Amino acid sequence: MVLVNPTPRKTRRYKSTLTAVIVVSTVIFIAWLIALSLIGNNSINKDGSSNATPLRGQIQSVLVEQSKDTMNKVSAKSMLQSKLPYIIYGTAWKKGATASLVSQAVQSGFRFIDTACQPKHYNEAGVGEGWKEAAAKLGLDRSDLFLQTKFTSLDGQDPNKIPYDELETLEEQVKQSIAKSLENLQTDYIDSLVMHSPMRSYEDTLRVWRVFESFVKQEKVRHLGLANCYDKKTFLRLYQDSHIKPKVLQNRFYSQSGFDAELRSLCDAYGVTYQSFWTLSANREAINSHEWKAMARSKNLTPQTLMYAYMMSLGHTPLSGTTDATHMKEDVEIMMRFQIGKEVLSEDDIGTLSSLLRV
Repeated sequence: MVLVNPTPRKTRRYKSTLTAVIVVSTVIFIAWLIALSLIGNNSINKDGSSNATPLRGQIQSVLVEQSKDTMNKVSAKSMLQSKLPYIIYGTAWKKGATASLVSQAVQSGFRFIDTACQPKHYNEAGVGEGWKEAAAKLGLDRSDLFLQTKFTSLDGQDPNKIPYDELETLEEQVKQSIAKSLENLQTDYIDSLVMHSPMRSYEDTLRVWRVFESFVKQEKVRHLGLANCYDKKTFLRLYQDSHIKPKVLQNRFYSQSGFDAELRSLCDAYGVTYQSFWTLSANREAINSHEWKAMARSKNLTPQTLMYAYMMSLGHTPLSGTTDATHMKEDVEIMMRFQIGKEVLSEDDIGTLSSLLRV
C-alpha cells in the first residue's frame, strides 16, 4: 500500500533536496553509505570470483543498530517535506501478529502504515496498538507517522465480521466505518482515507466520495484516495467530479493490467501518488532472472529491494508487507538511500529493469 505529494514527481533522477528538518538524519545516513561502499569493495573474493547474489535475508548489511535518539529524527512529516520516495508498510493478512509486526516495523524505521477497516483481511485495531507501542518506545509523536486506511464496501467484507451496520444507507455505512477506523487506530485524524475499490455503480462511488469529502472538511481526514481501480475512464471521471481530488491511487503492479502505464502517467500529470502492492509477488519471473540478480549484486541490494528501488526511481510508492525483521531493515535501508537524495539507479538501469519486467 500515500499523500502524498501535491507536486508531481516527473523526473526519475532525485537530487538532494532535503529540508533543514532532516539535516541531522542526513549525516547519519551518509555514514551508512560510506559503510556500504566499504562493504561493496569486499564483494570480490581474493581469487577474483564474485560472491553469490545476495538473497532476501542474506545481503551484507550496512545497517548499524540504531539508537532511540537516531530513530526519533526519522518522521513521515520530514519525508513528505523532502518530496523524495518512501516505502509503506502493508498490514494485510497479519491477523493476531499485526500489533507486534507494526511495532517492529516502526522501530525498524517505517513511518507510513497502510491498513483497512476490513476484518476479513486486516486487523486494524492491531495497527493502532502497534504504532502506539512503538511511538512510546521511540518517543514519537502522532505527526511522525502516516496512517492510511480504507473503506471497504459490503462486497469485500466477511458477512460475519462487517464493521458497520449493513442495513443502513451507504452514506451511514461509510460514516460508521470511518468512526471505527478512528477508534481502532487510536487517533483523532486519518492521514489518508482510501476507497478500497470503486463501487458497483459510478453513482455509488460518487456517493461514497462525497462522504469522504465531508470528513476532510471536518479535519478528521487529510487526504483521499482510490484503490483497485484499473479503468482510466473511471479514475478520470471521479477526478473531474470530485470537489476534493484524490491524492492516492493504490493498485497491483502486474502485467495483467499492463502495469497501469496510462494510469501511472495520469497520476504523474495530476500529482497523484501511485502506490503499488503485490509488487514482488506478481513479478517473480523478472526478479529471479540472472540479469536482475546481477544488477542487485552490483548495487549491494537483494533482488527484492532492487524492485523497490526501481519503483521509487519511477516516483512511485511501493508497499512492503514483510514479516521478517531482517527484511524490514533491508527495506528501510534502500528507502533511506533515496531519502538522502542518493541516485541508486541510472536511466540505463531503469531501462534494463523495465525490459526485464516487460513494462
